[in-house]
Amino acid sequence: MFRPEWLKGLPAETHMSSGIVFNIQRFSIHDGPGIRTTVFLKGCPLHCAWCHNPESISLEPEISFNAELCERCGRCTAVCQKGAHVIEGTDHYLIRELCVQCGRCIDECMPEALQLIGEEMSTEEVITEVERDLPFYETSGGGMTISGGEPLYQFDFCLTLLKEAKTRDIHTCLDTSGCAPNSHFKAMLECVDLFLFDFKGWDPVFHKKYTGANPASLLKNLELLIQSGAKVILRCPIIPGYTDSDRHFKAIAGLEKQYPSILGIDILGFHELGRGKYDRLGKQSLIQGLKSVSEDQKNIWLEKLKSMGCSKAKVG
Repeated sequence: MFRPEWLKGLPAETHMSSGIVFNIQRFSIHDGPGIRTTVFLKGCPLHCAWCHNPESISLEPEISFNAELCERCGRCTAVCQKGAHVIEGTDHYLIRELCVQCGRCIDECMPEALQLIGEEMSTEEVITEVERDLPFYETSGGGMTISGGEPLYQFDFCLTLLKEAKTRDIHTCLDTSGCAPNSHFKAMLECVDLFLFDFKGWDPVFHKKYTGANPASLLKNLELLIQSGAKVILRCPIIPGYTDSDRHFKAIAGLEKQYPSILGIDILGFHELGRGKYDRLGKQSLIQGLKSVSEDQKNIWLEKLKSMGCSKAKVG
């Protein structure tokens, strides 16, 4: 049975040899330069209304149930000691309040309608997986990207992974929301080659309402990275009806003017890929009815940014 207590109460200086990973995506071409292996760590302090990775928010592993794949065979009900699985006719219910995530039902599920999202992996296990793509890194200028969730939510494990990659001369990227203590970013400077830094909004009321955090501390971390000479690319999710205002675009253009050393600004449009994930996790998306943003719309936003003097923006 999974024991999430392994992370709780540990001092900040603890060097983690293991952490909770919910995906390792090989041959990634959108998470930094070249061909990369992206390691997704579980856990995030933010709760963005438009999050397309809801499985990344909780630190603990979660059971995903895809009712469309379920064959109602009853094998899960036979092994579940808590009565969390209930089959009534053609309907299968997972009572999550009773589930202790022991994993017995997942082992029995032949069509893989039940899956465990998140597993404890050692540093060596992760790095071994990353090193499988070394030939691609060498020919494309790629490497390893740590993403999430917010990877700094598992700070010690994240730092250990990055340091281990650098000992192997693997290029490193950190994909971050900026929501972490200032000291954590200082510690990352020596082992991160490129920061992919989210900019979700500038207005404190808006940011607090739709992400759960005040942007001031996040922007202080951005300033720290820039002043320390770190290489930074801004990533700006544009959500129709939420972050597609002229004031928001002016704020993005203002950051380029304020920090001319920023390498680039990626404009990311909302997409619906996360909607099915909410259903499979028994959660509800906070944004309903939005459709994926078209390439044409993203290019319209790009032209608007250029008209505001934002020369480094591109469609991500």
